Amino acid sequence: ILTSLLVAMMGQARYMCVIGRSRVVPAWFAEVHPKTSTPLNASAFLGVFTAAIALFADLDVLLNFVCIGTLFVFYMVANAVIYRRYVMVGRTDPRPTLSFLCSFSLTAIIFTLLWHFVSPGKAKTALLSVTAFIAIAVSLIFHCVVPQARKPEFWGVPLMPWIPCASIFLNIFLLGSLDGTSYIRFVFFSILTVLVYVLYSVHSSSDAEGDGSLCIKNPGEVPELENSFKV
Repeated sequence: ILTSLLVAMMGQARYMCVIGRSRVVPAWFAEVHPKTSTPLNASAFLGVFTAAIALFADLDVLLNFVCIGTLFVFYMVANAVIYRRYVMVGRTDPRPTLSFLCSFSLTAIIFTLLWHFVSPGKAKTALLSVTAFIAIAVSLIFHCVVPQARKPEFWGVPLMPWIPCASIFLNIFLLGSLDGTSYIRFVFFSILTVLVYVLYSVHSSSDAEGDGSLCIKNPGEVPELENSFKV
């Protein structure tokens, strides 16, 4: 948790600057100060916003929120690694890979539910063993039946798909240890983010691509259009 917070604190202004250049958020966040060559607007806004959260929010709430966000991102990245290695758009059928990802995630969810809600005993041990065996068997079948669509030129994740599968399984298991209130907050902010993206970001980015302003690093500089009026 501490590592994630430190990384976010150091890099979040740069993330906001890049996102602002693509107009997913207002271009004001992408403006770079001419003297310091840093995204001053994004740094100031995020600094004030983060300080306000740290001042008024409870520590346990923040820790759970950071946990669920970090674990969910790691879960999605592990799925994306498998999908990108085994699927090539237009050349391979994505359905076997998607079916495997869904079935493996479902198996991990069942294992997590059994771990938390079934009373200790021989029945619980047997159910957990069977679920773990099914997860390994599904991964083995996928590994033997579905060929890889891409071969990394320089470096790639080794032991595919075992390492990403282990990441998926562990992240789902850790997600199951969080309280229900954290999921409510996560769903609320996820819906809010999707609404902002659909109602603002898509249209803003499309308009910026149409007028050529996406090519500008500093939004304060306005491009000279080909059809602009000249005296």
